[in-house]
Amino acid sequence: MANELLNRYVWLVDTIRRYGRITRQELDECWQRSGFSNGEDTLPRRTFYNYRQAVEEIFNLDIKCDPSTYEYYIADEDAHNESVTEWLLNSAATNDVLSSSRDISRKIFLEDVPSARHHLATVISALKTSAPLHFDYHPYTKSTPTPGIVIEPYFLKIFRQRWYLTGRVVNENRIKTYALDRISSPVVLPEHFTPDPAFDAEAYSRDSFGIIFSQGDVKDIVIRTDARQAKYFRALPLHHSQQEMIHDDFSNFSYRMRITDDLVAELLSYGPKITVISPPELRAIIRDRLSASLANY
Repeated sequence: MANELLNRYVWLVDTIRRYGRITRQELDECWQRSGFSNGEDTLPRRTFYNYRQAVEEIFNLDIKCDPSTYEYYIADEDAHNESVTEWLLNSAATNDVLSSSRDISRKIFLEDVPSARHHLATVISALKTSAPLHFDYHPYTKSTPTPGIVIEPYFLKIFRQRWYLTGRVVNENRIKTYALDRISSPVVLPEHFTPDPAFDAEAYSRDSFGIIFSQGDVKDIVIRTDARQAKYFRALPLHHSQQEMIHDDFSNFSYRMRITDDLVAELLSYGPKITVISPPELRAIIRDRLSASLANY
């Protein structure tokens, strides 16, 4: 029943978004053609009101009505909220499709995100209430876990099928990032903290690729690809700052990013499909890593 309701909320948001602005009559017509109407000619007003309330709570979207035209529309979203909403809608739609496809489950292969299953709800609860989070942490670089970490959570980010939490570590008074799948025994503490008004999560993570946020200065980076690889970068940009200069046989992609281990690993994964044009220090890092790899053979 809960899954059915979620699918109805997704349908409502998706319908209004596709129309931009929609009257009740047009919405009723869409409702009749949907698989949710059960033969009803109209979407009952009380049901519509309940769906609007649920959409606001779940997706943080406000469905408004223009009193001059009696058209419904979704209030303007900022870019970050829109991306989160798109992710939620896509996840809900995917869940609906997969739930009805269990008979062919052996033909569907997914990537696991274990940290979402185990700790995501606890961390989100701490974020919502501005409560410190207590946990033990066992990074791959250490043989024993670090016990008793207390962090004031600032934001979450998913990267390569893993969730990461960034916040202020209380006893160190510094901002750090932790992988949720390396956390154990997380507990939301009863007290609350006042988030630092000077901290801007968007600005903090804007110039980084991956989850290393504070390493070095922002650089102008240029990468050359052949025409085929360029199509993939256009479809799935490496970073929001991506700009393309198209030439006859290749494209140059420019970025404003920090040079981090995450970025270097990503560039190395493309092998001969790309060439780093600038800056010189990034070219040197790539060349050294390739030489070290070649030495293994």
